[in-house]
Amino acid sequence: MQQYVIYRRVSTKEQGRSGLGLDAQDRDIALYFDGFATGPYEVLETFTDVLSGSDDTRPALSAALEMCRRTGATLLVSKLDRLSRKVSMIAALMDDKRVKLRVASMPNADKFQLHIYAALAEQEREFISARTKAALAEAKLRGAKLGGLRDKTMQRNKAVQANALARAEKVEGIVMPLRQSGATLRQIADRLNQAGVETARGGRWQASQVKRVVERLEAR
Repeated sequence: MQQYVIYRRVSTKEQGRSGLGLDAQDRDIALYFDGFATGPYEVLETFTDVLSGSDDTRPALSAALEMCRRTGATLLVSKLDRLSRKVSMIAALMDDKRVKLRVASMPNADKFQLHIYAALAEQEREFISARTKAALAEAKLRGAKLGGLRDKTMQRNKAVQANALARAEKVEGIVMPLRQSGATLRQIADRLNQAGVETARGGRWQASQVKRVVERLEAR
């Protein structure tokens, strides 16, 4: 029988108390067990950290890894960024021969593929950060007051617009061909979810979010 140790992480105490975020992770894990677990399985224990992804001190993760090493169980997370947003930390974990890892949202990915995904995700975050800083600097040179989402003319801050467009462009290759072929917004959202593509907040796509992406790309 395949044994699993589940690890979950949310960033704030509010998320931990409300269950928001944890529920989404539990749904992903349930989908993995329903559709991708082979044969009988057993969940030994579920560990949860409530702290930022940039915090390297993870008491619950340490306990989960210790149990995996001791029992030979597979560590199961809903998404790769629940482990860490740092590729160096993920790479070190993947080098551990005593730890088997599965990611519910990428059920067929092996360690090598997960490593590549982590590296690409880190590069994308660095680019978006650089792009945002450049947009803020440009706005400051034009005399715009920074620090709020809206200026005196009630237009969204340029940096926020740039960030949103960058995220829209990331999924353009999936969204626009489907839209042009006549797919509904709901169908496009389903396709993004099936492909394991996350929203900006790490959640599942809804038709309303696809609509905003299409509007941003068409107004570009």
